[in-house]
Amino acid sequence: MTTDSPIRLSQLSHGGGCGCKLAPSVLRELLAGQPVAQAFPDLLVGTETADDAAVYRVSDDLAVIATTDFFMPMVDDPHAFGRIAATNAISDVYAMGGRPIMALAILGMPIDKLPPEMIREILDGGRSICAEAGIPVAGGHSIDSLEPIYGLAVIGVVHPDKLRRNADARPGDVLILTKGLGVGIYSAAIKKSALDEAGIAEMIGSTTLLNRIGADLADDPAVHAITDVTGFGILGHGLEVARGSGARVVIDRATLPLLTRAEELAEAGFVTGASHRNWAAYGAEVTLPEGLADWQRHLLTDPQTSGGLLVAVAPEAAEATLARIRAAGYPLAAIVGQIEEGDGITVA
Repeated sequence: MTTDSPIRLSQLSHGGGCGCKLAPSVLRELLAGQPVAQAFPDLLVGTETADDAAVYRVSDDLAVIATTDFFMPMVDDPHAFGRIAATNAISDVYAMGGRPIMALAILGMPIDKLPPEMIREILDGGRSICAEAGIPVAGGHSIDSLEPIYGLAVIGVVHPDKLRRNADARPGDVLILTKGLGVGIYSAAIKKSALDEAGIAEMIGSTTLLNRIGADLADDPAVHAITDVTGFGILGHGLEVARGSGARVVIDRATLPLLTRAEELAEAGFVTGASHRNWAAYGAEVTLPEGLADWQRHLLTDPQTSGGLLVAVAPEAAEATLARIRAAGYPLAAIVGQIEEGDGITVA
């Protein structure tokens, strides 16, 4: 890892990772009035349910998944930044139950501030993750920009019967989260030079772990819905599941998996602006336990970059599914709640 470079990528941008996303309320306002999928019967997933990617049916046994994701750095190491951004972008395909087949690079760099070798490291990092996923970076587009931006457009495929949306959870389902929370909190600490090398390595390890388990879970009919937890935090993406499914999501705060220092850093005030924006956008639809401290709430609204999958599974299959996920290389995976009749999201 590069540690002695005089250029700190995290200082060249006003925000980093999925914390750069527009607030959920702003995004909903911007997308209001967009054409609906009914005009395109083969568009299986569009913008209606705030799902992770678009899905278009090509034939009875083949649908194409298309997604794009890009952001500004939340770490200083350029190779790690490329790896994190690529992992995050590919995740949307896995969250739909699909398998990626190729990617296109999206690159915006302040070429007067960054040397070519550093930009190459970013691209090499992204390419290395694509190689892990078994896909090529087949092209892309680049511009000169004021802040460094990198990500991917990713194409995947899925059998229409194995497509998993965020809107198909059922009352009684158990919720499993596959990765620990706290990425935004760690990134806030990095920006202020307050996270040690062990913490940085822990965050990079989590954010570069591919969510490929999503494609495997889609083979199981007991798995009803999948989404990935990114910039809106566990509450925001849980609320998208609740809205799309016409049900209430209940989160058990005590069982949420966390990165090692997430609580300590949150209590010390290392939170992102996106965490505040998230709460302002959807807090009215959330029921919290009485007396919950602000720093504890920030763990729930913390924007995750390349976060885990939130999986809704039939209760009788929950323990076996959790064991399967952990065995596949997600040791922090945990049962974190359930789906009930009603609406909104409740934290127990």
